Amino acid sequence: MTHHRPCALPRAALVLFVLAIALASVLTSLASPARAQEPTPSDDQVNAVAKQLYCPVCENVPLDVCPTQACAQWRQTIREKLTAGWSEQEIKNYFVEQYGARVLAAPPSRGLSLLVYLLPPLAFVVGAYIVYRAVRTWRRAAGPVASPPPAAEGDYTRRIEEELRRRD
Repeated sequence: MTHHRPCALPRAALVLFVLAIALASVLTSLASPARAQEPTPSDDQVNAVAKQLYCPVCENVPLDVCPTQACAQWRQTIREKLTAGWSEQEIKNYFVEQYGARVLAAPPSRGLSLLVYLLPPLAFVVGAYIVYRAVRTWRRAAGPVASPPPAAEGDYTRRIEEELRRRD
C-alpha cells in the first residue's frame, strides 16, 4: 500500500501567505492612523457669521441673504474656515484684512466709528434736556392759572346780558 504524503510546500506557502497578510494589515494600521474628518459646519453656522458681514458687490446687503456668485464664494470660504477651526472673530478679521472694515455689519467701536455708538444716546439725552427746559419755561411764562374773582364773573355775566338785550 502506498501512502501519500502531503506536500509540505503548499502548507508552508499557506502559512507564509497568512502571516504576510496579517503583517501587512498591522503595518498599514500603524503607518497611517485613521483620522476622523472634521464635521462640516451647517448652513446655520455659516449664516451666523455671514450675517455679520456685508456683500462686497451689492450695497447694504448682508452676506447671508445675497444671491450673487461672490457672496456664494464668501460663504464657502466661511464654511472652509469654520471646518479648519477658525473662530467667528478670526473669520471677520480675515475679511476685514482682505476688503476693509466696510464689510462689517457693525462698525468697530474704536476711532471715528466710535461716534456711531456715542452720538445716538448723547443726542437723546440732549434732546430730553431741551424738552425739559422748554416745558419749565412755558409753565413759568404762563404763571399760575387763577380763577377770576367771583365779583368779576358777575360783572362779566351782567355785561353780556345787557349787550344781548340791546340787540333785541
